Amino acid sequence: MAERRQRRDFTEDFKHQMVKLYNSGKPKVDIIREYDLTASALDRWIKRINETGSTKEADNRSPEENELLKLRKENQQLKMENDILKQAALIFGRK
Repeated sequence: MAERRQRRDFTEDFKHQMVKLYNSGKPKVDIIREYDLTASALDRWIKRINETGSTKEADNRSPEENELLKLRKENQQLKMENDILKQAALIFGRK
């Protein structure tokens, strides 16, 4: 079984440089080999930087995705508050 790669963090500057190399005509295969990258990471950087200029996930979300995340957080908060109120009602109901 193949050994899993250790996760590495790359700077924004490095990611932008890799995309510049690709956009200037250097083949993906050469960039991946030379800099020991995964194809999926390079593809993701290319897509995000060429679309929005940023590799950050939050900068690449649609307004609908942002709204969905906001609503999910709000829903989770309301569920937690509801559970607390139910527990309080049980406690005060016993007295």
